[in-house]
Amino acid sequence: MTTTSPPFRDASRPLEERLEDLLARMTLQEKIGQMLQLDARDDLDYVVANKLAGSILHASPERMLAAIELSAATRLGIPLLTADDCIHGHSFWPGATIFPTQLGMACSWDAELVERMARATAVEVAATGIHWTFSPVLCITRDLRWGRVNETFGEDPLLIGELGAAMVRGYQGAGLHDPTAVLACAKHFAGYSETQGGRDASEADLSRRKLRSWFLPPFERAAREGCRTFMLGYQSIDGVPVTANRWLLNDVLKDEWKFTGTLVTDWDNVGRMVWEQRVCAADVEAAMVAVRAGNDLVMTTPSFFEGAQEAVRRGLLGEKEIDDAVRRILRLKFELGLFEDPRAPDPERQRAVIGCREHAELNLEMARRSLVLLRNDGVLPLEGGLTADDRGRALANGQVRTIAVIGPNADDPQAMLGDWAGASGQVDWMPDGHPRETVTTVLDGFRSAVPDGWTVTYARGTDIERLVPDPEGPEYLDGQPRPPLFTPAPVDDALIAEAVSAARTADYVVAVVGDTVALTGEGCSTATLDLQGGQVALLEALVATGTPVVVVLLHGKPSVLPDAALAATALIEAFNPGMRGGQALAELVLGLIEPSGRLPLSVPRHVGQQPVYYNQVRGQHGERYADLTQEPLFVFGEGLSYSAIEYTDLAIIDEVVALDGVVRAEVTVSNTGARPVLETVQAYISDLVTSVTWAKQELKAWQQVTVPPGDSVRVQLRIPAAACSLVDAEGRRVVEPGAFDLLVGHSSRAADLLRARFILSQP
Repeated sequence: MTTTSPPFRDASRPLEERLEDLLARMTLQEKIGQMLQLDARDDLDYVVANKLAGSILHASPERMLAAIELSAATRLGIPLLTADDCIHGHSFWPGATIFPTQLGMACSWDAELVERMARATAVEVAATGIHWTFSPVLCITRDLRWGRVNETFGEDPLLIGELGAAMVRGYQGAGLHDPTAVLACAKHFAGYSETQGGRDASEADLSRRKLRSWFLPPFERAAREGCRTFMLGYQSIDGVPVTANRWLLNDVLKDEWKFTGTLVTDWDNVGRMVWEQRVCAADVEAAMVAVRAGNDLVMTTPSFFEGAQEAVRRGLLGEKEIDDAVRRILRLKFELGLFEDPRAPDPERQRAVIGCREHAELNLEMARRSLVLLRNDGVLPLEGGLTADDRGRALANGQVRTIAVIGPNADDPQAMLGDWAGASGQVDWMPDGHPRETVTTVLDGFRSAVPDGWTVTYARGTDIERLVPDPEGPEYLDGQPRPPLFTPAPVDDALIAEAVSAARTADYVVAVVGDTVALTGEGCSTATLDLQGGQVALLEALVATGTPVVVVLLHGKPSVLPDAALAATALIEAFNPGMRGGQALAELVLGLIEPSGRLPLSVPRHVGQQPVYYNQVRGQHGERYADLTQEPLFVFGEGLSYSAIEYTDLAIIDEVVALDGVVRAEVTVSNTGARPVLETVQAYISDLVTSVTWAKQELKAWQQVTVPPGDSVRVQLRIPAAACSLVDAEGRRVVEPGAFDLLVGHSSRAADLLRARFILSQP
């Protein structure tokens, strides 16, 4: 006797026919189970067999196969959709390639490089049985005290949108049918980073016009790029949790932008409406509110299973509303081909691609491009930058040197990786992090890169932290473990004396300071931006020795710098540059590569300047505080090279441009130094008179050009007139005719920009 497979199992049938056949066979329980995404670290029988979860996250390598087998044994055998936080590489797979954080990637200003990074990550992730990464983060950095700054691409909507779109392309590859493709997830939709006092998940004080002006454009860009999933923010806006915000989820995302993908809440967003935000009295109400607002997958709220069923029984929800969400979830599974191949972990493929040489080389390229040289009194590159061919000659000429690598982050593997990787605390199966041999610390990098005969010494110098138990208890109200609390480590005179001794006997000091994962990440916002522990005392002692000091800032987000750091001979910004970051830093200091990174955000002089960003809205009393300038210490777009660059002869081709036309301009970029430069030519516009208050300037284009020593390049810039827009008082994005200034140069700082005027007119 032969058994005929149901139509939904027949891959030759149209997708929508298969989907509707499956949906018609499902019970209400099975449908609501599909809407659950549960933690695979919990009991898998409970997750898959009891709650009938359609998706899991945080499955350890050992538990992934068990989860797949359990789902295959359910009544209809609907495959699982598996997900994890693969934020800047396959975060929690031992030995996977960990790239710089998104903030580090953004310093490259290179969308093509970011796309290649995402493609490499997808290849590694797909080999381990994971179908979905919760990346890219499209939040706009505003208050640097916020713990998740490291996950962003910085402060500018255009830069964020372009790099985010590149990441979407890389993750999703040639299409979901590609076995190396993984689902991209644009998050956190939307306005999550507009915090109160930098506190994570606090009420976001945002009008709809402000959302449309700056916070929504990167997400609209991702939607246009075909990003298949969006994750919601934790926060509320004007009293309405994003989880319940029908205007944002339905009116804007689905109706206006025509987004047909799948929405997932963030961790226990539905439960938080009951136990934390207190806008729902019980799980039944929370389930009703979440479904009616447009949510599809509900992350880690097991009570949604019973709550949604009860809401349907009471008539608070119609089963059709459940069906609409389940269709979007099942459609992803059909498009991924999971009914034919659940894409289980492939050990042979893992051995071939995870941490492979090609990905390691790409990682090094990204690390090199992520570094930003902020100050240099001429000491860098050391000894003029010795190449490999020069090492023998250096020894013969007696040019042997001693470099003292000093600081709490100089030999700390986790400092290279930052949050969402290895031992950063989100999972329990990698307590020691990634294998030590896969990470090159700064000390490792110098030991490998210095010329033969040079000496590299090391001293820790100080500690940053002491971790203590949270007095509120070991768990949050939702059962998640509370991380230990940070307390600054005391100044250790013995450690500083050891560091001073090393500095005095060296020709150069490389001082590596910064933060730890306890000071950055979700739920780890900071009240200050100061260097913690004994780091300020260490820098003061090192600078006082008179030995040239190169300060490397190895951290998750910008710090407020003490006078000692600003008195150093050179200053390098390194936002958790990944597994190969130590090699890249050594190469930069030694002149084996050229500095090319540019800041994707502004760096304040004092925490009291928060929030500070380049595209401030015009209109205030004065241009400074009574006690301090409002000018940041370092501005958006800033970064030095080892050569001197000049901008001249900015010319606009057509001074009057139709509203449907293109603003065309040219500028000459000249390299008057002795080394090549990869220059990021930045183009901003300023709308001189606007119907509503608007930003004084906004980035509208950039172009990267290589300028050989002693040479000049004529750079052509193109800005669609449609990009010269604003959001009017009615919330509509429009282009207003009138006079504009085009500002082109090396950074967003006024002194770095040439200016030319053009007119936008009605056609």
